[in-house]
Amino acid sequence: MKKHFIYLLLFSFSAFSQESDSLVIKKIYDAVLAKGEAYKTLTYLTKSIGPRLSGSEGAAKAVQYTKKVMEDYQFDKVFLQDVMVPHWVRGKKEEAYIESGKQKIKVPIAALGGSVATPLAGIKAEIVEVKNFEELKALGTEKVKGKIVLFNRPMDPTQINTFAAYGGANNQRGAGASEAAKYGAVGAIVRSMTTVQDDNPHTGGMRYATGVPMIPAAAISTNGANLLSKILKDDPKAQFYFKQNCETLPDAPSHNVVGEIKGSEKPDEIIVVGGHLDSWDLAEGAQDDGAGCVQSIEVLRVLKALGIKPKRTIRAVMFMNEENGLRGGTKYADLAKQNNEKHIAAVESDNGGFTPRGFGLVGTEAQISKITVYKKLLAEYGLNEIGKGGGGADIGPLGQQGTLLIGFKPDSQRYFDFHHAQTDKLEAVNERELNLGAASMAALIYLIDKYGL
Repeated sequence: MKKHFIYLLLFSFSAFSQESDSLVIKKIYDAVLAKGEAYKTLTYLTKSIGPRLSGSEGAAKAVQYTKKVMEDYQFDKVFLQDVMVPHWVRGKKEEAYIESGKQKIKVPIAALGGSVATPLAGIKAEIVEVKNFEELKALGTEKVKGKIVLFNRPMDPTQINTFAAYGGANNQRGAGASEAAKYGAVGAIVRSMTTVQDDNPHTGGMRYATGVPMIPAAAISTNGANLLSKILKDDPKAQFYFKQNCETLPDAPSHNVVGEIKGSEKPDEIIVVGGHLDSWDLAEGAQDDGAGCVQSIEVLRVLKALGIKPKRTIRAVMFMNEENGLRGGTKYADLAKQNNEKHIAAVESDNGGFTPRGFGLVGTEAQISKITVYKKLLAEYGLNEIGKGGGGADIGPLGQQGTLLIGFKPDSQRYFDFHHAQTDKLEAVNERELNLGAASMAALIYLIDKYGL
């Protein structure tokens, strides 16, 4: 009888807690959807500051701006973490054309981040087209030497998860130049990582292998890649010309920006929410990842505005240099280890500011189970996809310290329309979707803070 009574008490407490939590979560969503400030912050970040490539003036301005925003919200503590970052610059706009017979057809390209420049006069050579590294190897030095390699493997349009499609195509961007150079190629041109057929080249990071010549590499728009492929079928001797003026300067000083609300009961246990402040230089970096940064700030703002006093310390982190080095995320984790900080969970928003779908979890079975029980509370807000998945690049290094990694999952269908392209502007972000994402992360963090792991 006594045992039965204890079960009844536990059941009653659980039901009451769920009802109470539901009310708090509703207040969070109401506050963000009615009076959210993330879009206002994003507007200044994109329109008044703009591109924020690591080491640039824009990145430095963004550091100071987001620091001031969090200070103005009167978070308990706002501080900078010093970090040295790569400093690659694009230089004068690229030029490219296809030469077939007497025709010269201009096509849009963008140097890949980290690439070397072409000679001052540019490079003109015949083209060989491949879909993958196996095809390149089969051609060998005899057919590749002295030529430009076109890597033309598209993202798989049949993949429902566009990040899976991206993962299946982007090794040609990252390693294509060095793979081509092994066989004597003089340049590499890579199809843009998007399923959209348009004239916008999508840049992105690439890397050179040790002991292999460093040849220039550029992304070509999907329309440009399709046209070049078509011309090659009719004229295998067609040539491609491109000129780019990029260079890598010495590493530059920069910062992670951190704001926190101190925990009232367990201040030594930290929950992080963040995005990366740097962006590629072709556009405003609205979806990638201005959205994640302003959503993270909004999480702390709404908790404070509603008078919710967290038990644990909640931090918003603007990581620097995710795009071409991950120096900020690595430095944050190193400092956490040095300072003996205990991060129980880290949430990252770096998949765009689209309609929320759920969260991907990386951690122990016990940690994941603790989060999946919240599905019932969060499902009515469209958060149905909560389970094992990806965490995020910047929070990844914290995983080695036992931190539960949580990747915010918005709808992925439109993300790669804008990713790393000149179209990644404020106009690509819907204010309501942005707010829904911020509220979703705030709701989850509220639950993690209340019940722990």
